[in-house]
Amino acid sequence: MSNAMNLTQEQAEKLQAAEAIIEHHFGRPQLILSAITHPSATEGKSVKYSYERLEFLGDSVLGTIVAGEAFHRFADLDEGGLTRIKVALVSGTSLSDVAAQLGFADVIVFGSSETGTGKRGLHSALENVYEAVVAALYLDAGMDAARTFVERTLIPRMSIAMAHEPENPKSALQEKLQEDGITPTYKLVETQGPPHDRTFVAQVYAGEKGLARGIGRTKKEAESQAAKSTLERLGDFFGGFMPDKEKQAAKKEAKREREEAARRVKEERRAENEQRRNEKKQERLQEKKRKQDA
Repeated sequence: MSNAMNLTQEQAEKLQAAEAIIEHHFGRPQLILSAITHPSATEGKSVKYSYERLEFLGDSVLGTIVAGEAFHRFADLDEGGLTRIKVALVSGTSLSDVAAQLGFADVIVFGSSETGTGKRGLHSALENVYEAVVAALYLDAGMDAARTFVERTLIPRMSIAMAHEPENPKSALQEKLQEDGITPTYKLVETQGPPHDRTFVAQVYAGEKGLARGIGRTKKEAESQAAKSTLERLGDFFGGFMPDKEKQAAKKEAKREREEAARRVKEERRAENEQRRNEKKQERLQEKKRKQDA
């Protein structure tokens, strides 16, 4: 196999290890090799040689499998409850945890740009590889093969409790904090990994008080994870309630930030209007010049 595909020793060993974890021998080994290959290892090559395209397909296949399982397992749940289960189960944190437990961290083929960096972005890489593996199984052996893998590795984590988790943690946190007149804000505190595989770290603030942090492949996901962690630990941050002095300070800071945001919007609109006026002025001058030249 390695000669036919011109695999390096590392690729051949990791491909074999991946097949053992997945419990499937691939008739098209290039599929699983791509599924476990980080984009940093394919610089200068077609995108098909890393997991990027496969994760796109895998996301849809995985969603279909999870949605179908939830639909049949929980016959009394409404659409909202089923959606919350699906969102919780296919979240980045859930998939990366499962992939790590399976041992995928040891089979990912990284490029030299990732060497010595402590595998920056490993969290997102594990999630991506899991989705790509689902797609590889689907393409190699059909939906049944993909479903068998998901049912063995991910579905055991499914529970009715997930139906009660907030579908939108940011909205749930805002609703909770606004009981005390506070609007939470989010700040990007760290960006990890190379440009092609960014991982973002965001933190929630109540006024100037920093709350939980979250990590994600996008800023939105990082903020959502931060909100979810904050909801789970409100007692740790506020002892079950917010002291009046701290509450007033948080309100004041939230008001200041809203006013600052409104000021920035106003300034941006003023600059845009000024730019449009200048453009129209230039157009009139050019039109006048064309007429004079004619």
